[in-house]
Amino acid sequence: MNNYETGSQLFASFENHFTKDREVRQSIRDVVTELDLCNRQLNCAIDVIHLPKAIDVSSLERSFSDIMSRVRGHFAKLKEVVPGDQFYKYHDFWKSVSQSLVCKCSLLHFLSHYSMMDKDSAANLLGVSATEDPREFHLTLEDYLIGLLFMCSDLARFAVNRVTAKDYATPLKIAAFVKELESGFRLLNLKNDFLRKRYDTLKYDVKKIEEVVYDLTLRGLNGS
Repeated sequence: MNNYETGSQLFASFENHFTKDREVRQSIRDVVTELDLCNRQLNCAIDVIHLPKAIDVSSLERSFSDIMSRVRGHFAKLKEVVPGDQFYKYHDFWKSVSQSLVCKCSLLHFLSHYSMMDKDSAANLLGVSATEDPREFHLTLEDYLIGLLFMCSDLARFAVNRVTAKDYATPLKIAAFVKELESGFRLLNLKNDFLRKRYDTLKYDVKKIEEVVYDLTLRGLNGS
């Protein structure tokens, strides 16, 4: 065998590698497309909370339950498609939808319990592991935290719309919850990345909610 044949075989193996990688990426895109559809359906379901009327949380929970069942099925497919030791190589494909799903689920959890949904619960709803192990298909801490920050922006909008609906108690609960969440984020030494930028947005969300509470106080509608 001459050097030319050896080189050809070597580059043929490279092409096989790229072909397999393209196939994996396309399979991931196909599943993420389905996840995006579920995420949009959740967005439509949760958007009713911003209407000036009473909120039927039980109805929302039923809608979420059906959609999240499909979400778990899609993540199960992703687990099969993504090679076990290459989670972070392909993570960018689904991180945005994961963050958005955490946001929606955290928002519903707040509406039901007026508390923060923990990471284990979020991972369980998505049907993935909560353990930060690259050998397992998991919910990363960064995706979880960004999802919480997205939720705070939704809560800032929600606080304003609750006043429009003449619900003056909920904005006070939102204010207490978001300020506590902000205090928690202050304990983190965040670098100058997307998570840090989202945390900076939290400061504006807190200010917006505080303005709502201040207005209620001036009008004597804060219950005190």
